[in-house]
Amino acid sequence: MALRGLWLISHEPGGQSTLLFSRRYPTVEKRARNFNGLSYVPVPEDGPFVKALLFELRLTDGDQQFVERRDGCSRINKSSAYALQVEGGEDLWPVVAFHKSGLIYAALPLVEQAVTPHPPLFSISGVSQALGLLAGLLAFMSAGPKSEAERGAKVGQLPSVLMQACPLGTPLDTNLNSSPWDNIPLAPASHGQKPPAWRTCTYKGKPQVNVCITEKVKSVQYDKRDVVDMWQVYGTATCKGIPTYQSSKGTGFLWEWTFWYTRASPPLDSAILTSSSVDTTDDSSFSGPYKFPLIPPPDLFSLCFYTSQVPVPPILGFYQLKEEETQWKFSLHLKLHESVKNTFEYCEARVPFFNQGPITHLEYKVSHGQLEVSKEKSLLVWIIGQKFPKSLEIFLTGSVAFGPGSQEGQPRDPLCAGTTAYVKLYFKILDFTLTGCYTDQHSIQVFNSGKPKISTAREVLSSNYYIWNSKAPAPVAADNVCQPNVSNLAWLITLPHGPASPFHQRTLSLATLDLKKKKRR
Repeated sequence: MALRGLWLISHEPGGQSTLLFSRRYPTVEKRARNFNGLSYVPVPEDGPFVKALLFELRLTDGDQQFVERRDGCSRINKSSAYALQVEGGEDLWPVVAFHKSGLIYAALPLVEQAVTPHPPLFSISGVSQALGLLAGLLAFMSAGPKSEAERGAKVGQLPSVLMQACPLGTPLDTNLNSSPWDNIPLAPASHGQKPPAWRTCTYKGKPQVNVCITEKVKSVQYDKRDVVDMWQVYGTATCKGIPTYQSSKGTGFLWEWTFWYTRASPPLDSAILTSSSVDTTDDSSFSGPYKFPLIPPPDLFSLCFYTSQVPVPPILGFYQLKEEETQWKFSLHLKLHESVKNTFEYCEARVPFFNQGPITHLEYKVSHGQLEVSKEKSLLVWIIGQKFPKSLEIFLTGSVAFGPGSQEGQPRDPLCAGTTAYVKLYFKILDFTLTGCYTDQHSIQVFNSGKPKISTAREVLSSNYYIWNSKAPAPVAADNVCQPNVSNLAWLITLPHGPASPFHQRTLSLATLDLKKKKRR
């Protein structure tokens, strides 16, 4: 679990690329030669390396031509790991790199086996370490002023920073944003009880493992025969480990996890897990189990992502709004599916009125909960509460009148012209997942001194949950309406930018996290 090299490159659109910093580790390179055997590819000089990396990232000036090796359908890259073609036509792999705020961050992790054919990315522990170190380097370079002089000062500090955080190519601390050697004011760390980067002090406390599965459900409902309603579930497994650091002459011992992923039980209630970030190299079939050895970062990190198509949305609704003389009449019906846990942390429906004046008159009848008017007099908030009634159905009907329109203080939306309007739902359900995935505490194992305290959680959140007025034209949902925002970096190798392999039960060993399909009674 080490790095063969690290590079920081400045690149602006239309400008010249400049190598700001590079660091190689000869001892790790010697280990790579021994591990890789006949498939060993040496690291080229900085000039050819930067040129090959810019070509692979499609950042070469004037590079608009189609290149089969890079742009062909057989080379759809869903991860931040690239194969750079170096001298002699050989591939240098896996080079972990990303482009952010005018800087290219790149690292080459050590592969402790033959690299031809390419082993699965998730079996290479150095990949997650490289991503973690590059993300820490990104935070280090992004903190503080953004002037050229300040950036040059930070680049000048990198040798000292990496000497402490990554001695001899072995990352010890990926959170470079809290490094004491930086005199520039930095953003405060988001966690407590964090030991210094050089690990000279001992954290005294019981080690902990916190795992949470969060599922966000997106839905667009029309209640029309000629328009298909859409909904989908996007899940994320997040982890945080707090190890007990031991000190021996100033040297810290790291906490190591290994993640095992195995096949799940049959789908629950026809809920189909359609894609995940586990296996991005095979879009057709399951080829597990998978093993993920890594040293987890001290902060909360995303372990994996998945998508699922459940048979029905958790809350089905229809909304009608029509104009009659001087007032607008509305009707909203909601029904909770019987398989969904009827215990909410919060649940409310917001009914906005765009391109109108302030609400001057309101009459309504509500079967459950209470209705409030916002301070701006342009939004109705139906506070449903923590439970639906036994019938699992609720309704809200009424009429509303508006005063003279005004440009100031009233919301405007060109899409919602006339009676084209929507209702947006906000809810959160604890200790429940729509797919049935959960964390098995007994499968979590941490190989370090002391038995860790294990806490698990799961939750369902609404995200862009819309119900459109069925009595008026409405924008038809495109595919990207129900697509997750997965542009951020992941601690695991990749993120699902499109259909991927089926999501499977995950067992994390060392920590071994088991996401099983839980049978409902």
